[in-house]
Amino acid sequence: MRSLAEYMKLPYKMEVLPDVDEGGYIISFPDLPGCISCGETVEEAIVNAVDAKKAWLEAAIEEGKVINEPDRLEDYSGQFKLRIPKSLHKQLAEHSKKEGVSMNQYCVYLLSYNDALYNCN
Repeated sequence: MRSLAEYMKLPYKMEVLPDVDEGGYIISFPDLPGCISCGETVEEAIVNAVDAKKAWLEAAIEEGKVINEPDRLEDYSGQFKLRIPKSLHKQLAEHSKKEGVSMNQYCVYLLSYNDALYNCN
């Protein structure tokens, strides 16, 4: 197990969302379940989030809980194999040609757009 100082230096992802009910901003750390904070401004929310992260880590260390390491982009290659029906392959090829982009670029656009829609809900 790492020390508190070592955990505090790790690059944990911080998600900032507007608080539509109360106003201000909510911050969470996806790799530290239940570690959330808020503030009236983004700056205040970040300061509060750092304090919340420290308190969360201190409690987890004290209780001997497993603390997740931050998710790292280096762990992902950016490639995956996907089998699709020939009819869908044909449609994607036609749409990407119509848009004047490669099918790869078009599929990245579609995935990104739909992922953004999914994350808004």
